[in-house]
Amino acid sequence: MSLDFCYAEVSQRLLVTGGTGFIGTALCCALLREGHAITLFTRNPAKATHLFGSKVRTVQRFSDLDPATQFDVVVNLAGEPIVGPRWTKSRKVVLHASRRDLTQWLVEWIASAHSKPRLMISGSAIGYYGVQPIGEPRSLSEEAPAQDIFMSEICQAWESSAQAVRQLGVTLAILRLGIVLGPCSSGQGALPKMLLPTRFGLNGVLGQGQQIVSWVHLADVLGAIAHVMRLPGEQAQGAFNLTAPEPMSQKEFMKIAAQVLGRRWILPIVTPSWILRGLLGEQASLLLQGQRVLPTRLLSAGYTFSFPKLGQALKDCVKR
Repeated sequence: MSLDFCYAEVSQRLLVTGGTGFIGTALCCALLREGHAITLFTRNPAKATHLFGSKVRTVQRFSDLDPATQFDVVVNLAGEPIVGPRWTKSRKVVLHASRRDLTQWLVEWIASAHSKPRLMISGSAIGYYGVQPIGEPRSLSEEAPAQDIFMSEICQAWESSAQAVRQLGVTLAILRLGIVLGPCSSGQGALPKMLLPTRFGLNGVLGQGQQIVSWVHLADVLGAIAHVMRLPGEQAQGAFNLTAPEPMSQKEFMKIAAQVLGRRWILPIVTPSWILRGLLGEQASLLLQGQRVLPTRLLSAGYTFSFPKLGQALKDCVKR
């Protein structure tokens, strides 16, 4: 991913959480290339040192940060992966706490800081909107309501924890991320697992295959963050859907993936919904139900996507 983005015209001081994750690592590398100064909140400083050497400062507790420390921008990406172990009661507690509680601690430190950052960019997900019925043609903008289901509730709690920073005079931009596609060679993100059946010629379709996939290339995640950092305060305030402007059905997604990988699309192998629900329980809704989400505010704010089309995005991810 050789695209370069201008995060700011002058060097910025950033506090980043989740900087050793899939998106956070790419973001920190991009920021370091531009000469910005990064302080990384991480529970695994050894991993941060492995990734970035001595180029970043690491802290394991917010109490380790002197309130006199000044930051221009805070980027909050920390959170346990949603996809993984079954959503048992205890797992749900962990998923909530890794987002809600950490964000609350971060806001509490900002409240104690002598000088406040001008901007906080905080992560969320399009799971905020819950799910849409199969065949629903309506697109979801940032004004669409939340739902009373777990993946929506966790996003609502995450965003609510971040909202308190506005009372401190800090501009808050919330990024509602779709499925992020990155380089397959990294083995990170959702894409390697999504493409695995296709690589073996199986052309997997999940359930009916009509559920909508709202995706975005990792380069556009980095580009959108850069764009938001450069926006005037009022324009940066609020939620931004971080998805490409071309959502599509899961079946069409896999058909394009087969074309990119040079596989024939003849008899797609269908994984029945009942099998996925039996294996994953409530978590299967992530695979079987979707949302048609559009990046309305990003486009209105003048952002131009580097990878607006899925075929183009997949080719870039596969070749690296």
